[in-house]
Amino acid sequence: MVLDTTLRDGEQTPGVSLSVEQKLMIAEALDRLGVDIIEAGTAIASEGDFNAIKEISNAGLKAEICSFARIKKVDIDAAADANADSIFMVAPSSPIHISTKFPGKSEDDVIAMAVEAVEYAKERGLIVEFGGEDASRADLGFIKRLFAAAVDAGADRLTFADTVGVLTPEKSEAIMKELCSEFDVPIAIHCHDDFGLANINTVYAVKGGAKEFHATVNGLGERAGNAALEEVVMTLEVLYGIETNINKQNIYNTSKLVEKITGVALPLNKPIVGENAFTHESGIHTSAILRNSSAYEPITPEMVGRKRHLVLGKHAGRASVEAVMKEFGYKATEEQMKEILKRIKDMGDKGKRVTDADVRTIIETVLQVKREKRVVLEDLSIVSGMNIMPTASVKLKINGKEIIEAAIGLGPVDAAINAIKKAVKEFGDIELVSYRVDAITGGTDALVDVIVQLRRGDRIVTARGARTDIIMASVEAMLEGLNMLI
Repeated sequence: MVLDTTLRDGEQTPGVSLSVEQKLMIAEALDRLGVDIIEAGTAIASEGDFNAIKEISNAGLKAEICSFARIKKVDIDAAADANADSIFMVAPSSPIHISTKFPGKSEDDVIAMAVEAVEYAKERGLIVEFGGEDASRADLGFIKRLFAAAVDAGADRLTFADTVGVLTPEKSEAIMKELCSEFDVPIAIHCHDDFGLANINTVYAVKGGAKEFHATVNGLGERAGNAALEEVVMTLEVLYGIETNINKQNIYNTSKLVEKITGVALPLNKPIVGENAFTHESGIHTSAILRNSSAYEPITPEMVGRKRHLVLGKHAGRASVEAVMKEFGYKATEEQMKEILKRIKDMGDKGKRVTDADVRTIIETVLQVKREKRVVLEDLSIVSGMNIMPTASVKLKINGKEIIEAAIGLGPVDAAINAIKKAVKEFGDIELVSYRVDAITGGTDALVDVIVQLRRGDRIVTARGARTDIIMASVEAMLEGLNMLI
């Protein structure tokens, strides 16, 4: 089973705070993803968390809805009153946690408090998953006594929590084997990534017999984060042959939704869901990929709901250029191909990121193809100020037809892009996948380089705009990309 704690541990990522509506959107996506248990928050923490858990519990989702709780009756009451199906209740189990949270209390005192809390939770009709907090720094003999008492009191599941990420894979597997041999109820593993071992510790715990693991989408969580759901699932299923209930084709869309709502950007090279995970530039690699994708990809991008992306730069080879030209419907002589490759490599050697629009311009210049732009900017005006919502009005000529649209945004750039997207909506849903800006020179009159990534359906393109005016640079990049998509 998979317990997803994006809405609880994940929300504890510094700078992340989710509204009830945002939590419900993520919960619905997690349900479509196929997670077994959604830890929707901590009911006692705030009115917002209580309302979110209640909304999610009443949303008719297939997943079990869980609230985090301490071994306190007020926490249990809040979870039950929010209509949660279950609670993940934790008791401090290491000496440092017991002395810090319950000064003067002994291990036996903690056991007695845990038993009382579990029994009360069962009286309130809750499924109880009981965990030892900081179990990886606790005496294993005490963990066994604590777990045995919790099970006798009615706990349905147990969790071994590596709260500060100090487990190693070998210990994770060995401890789980020992615990699973002594308890008949399912045992879960909950890992943090302080040493970068959360994913592998989780995998080894499952190897050792854990029937459930806790994780977050994109590895969100306080400090260095938690085990990343997408990485653990794919490792278990592809490398270890251990199946989960996760709908793998929904992994990428769920990841992008969480990234957008939380505002926590993913590293480009993040496994499985990072933008570069299925992107190829090297000429040698691209040539092989085009013949047999498994040559340089351990899994297909389609498996996780993605598409392969070939990019051109200083490492470009003939095969990748030919693939791009085929997409554009162009053919080149041997000499023209050499010149196209040379210009692309020269651009890359100068430290520039070569966008799809750059490649198309190079190809059409060498082939002397004159292409009329289908999307042309005729006018743009922006209104912005301290007490004014930024508003943009844009006039475009699209395939000879004049279109005027206006939109608001969080800033003038956002407003301008929103207005352009409204103007081209009849051609399909154009999604701005990424937006990046760099100052090429110093000073307030700096030349800025804006690179956007746009998606229409399954097709993604990159385009550039370079101006001293960041708004115009952004608009120029958008129009370049649109001219490739429309």
